[in-house]
Amino acid sequence: MNEQLKTILSKAKLNFAVLTAIVLMAILGKITNPELTNQIFETADKLVSDLILIFVAITLGAFFPQFKLVVLGSIGAFIAAAIAIQLGIFTYLTTDYLFSVLIVVLGFASIANLYRHYREFGL
Repeated sequence: MNEQLKTILSKAKLNFAVLTAIVLMAILGKITNPELTNQIFETADKLVSDLILIFVAITLGAFFPQFKLVVLGSIGAFIAAAIAIQLGIFTYLTTDYLFSVLIVVLGFASIANLYRHYREFGL
């Protein structure tokens, strides 16, 4: 295998793990609860047209050198907001919508980070 490809793959393990987790959630969700899974991924599909969210996700993936912090921060913000929803602080949000936002942010940030690793080698 080409040495550059090995280097890109070793640097991008977390990116592939995030993208694989999203695909596995879709597959397992279709098996266990297809209605909820359809609702979450339809909402995520609608969120893709929200350009501000996409720009933020791409900026997080492309310009933050520690992608682990982006993933942990996104998941931490999701958990904090989900707790706030359960406590009744955010009455206008649902956990399903919040999960859709998490999927979109992590997906686009992972792809942008993969592209950043690809660009480092000038391929």
